[in-house]
Amino acid sequence: MRILPGVIAMAIIVVASNILVQFLLLDGLLTWGAFTYPFAFLVTDIMNRVYGPASARRVILAGFVVGIVCSLIGSQIMLEGDGYTYAAVAFRVAIASATAFLAAQLLDVAVFNRLRDGSWWRAPLVSTLVSSVVDTVIFFSLAFSATFATLFSAAANDEVSWAWEAAPFLTTGPDAPLWVSLAVADWGVKLAIAIIALVPFRLFVGRMIQQKA
Repeated sequence: MRILPGVIAMAIIVVASNILVQFLLLDGLLTWGAFTYPFAFLVTDIMNRVYGPASARRVILAGFVVGIVCSLIGSQIMLEGDGYTYAAVAFRVAIASATAFLAAQLLDVAVFNRLRDGSWWRAPLVSTLVSSVVDTVIFFSLAFSATFATLFSAAANDEVSWAWEAAPFLTTGPDAPLWVSLAVADWGVKLAIAIIALVPFRLFVGRMIQQKA
């Protein structure tokens, strides 16, 4: 199966991100998972460029299924901290993660296709930047914003209520809900990796196209 390497790469990224999100950086402003997850867009773009949008969507679907399995497993793992027990993956976070992944990745394919006939870098860069914004907005607002609290049970909201607390924006600015700082920091990482990923995109696409010939 020609897309199997893409499926495996996407699965590895999704699993690694679900594990590494448990490990915090910069006093909780970021997690190690923030540095692995953006490479999912790279995998999607490579599959799209080499094999076309239909194959890219199949890779996305595989990643979506793996993500759901990870969330189901994580919801059954109980952790202890600050005197109470909680699930490794909160219900709202699981829903937001699956929704954001599917919406953003499919958008990435659509934007890439609109730009695929231009300069080699334009499609992967623009599609990743646009879809990363959508991914960040959907995930952090649906997972943590009090605005969407009415969509979930009181128990589900209690799991993420810590993110509603006011804190200095990016640790130095005026007070804002903590989840806003988390979202901006996360998108900053996505932006940096989107630029860096142009190098492996160029290399992998060139090699894979040569192998197809």
